[in-house]
Amino acid sequence: MRRICTVLVVLATLVVGIGFYRGWFVLSSRGNSLSSKVDVNLTVDQGKMRADGEKLKDKTKEITGQSKD
Repeated sequence: MRRICTVLVVLATLVVGIGFYRGWFVLSSRGNSLSSKVDVNLTVDQGKMRADGEKLKDKTKEITGQSKD
């Protein structure tokens, strides 16, 4: 059970890391000079995620199609 949890944490970390690298997720912050509060926003670009998924599908079809010939 512990090994499965470790694998899931590693996979989640990889997805988040790749997501930030590819631009799927963006963190932004905005401070208020009148108070000591800071707003932090997480933006998810679903369009970019879908586009990258389609590219991956196309590339996979291309590679597997070439290997069958």
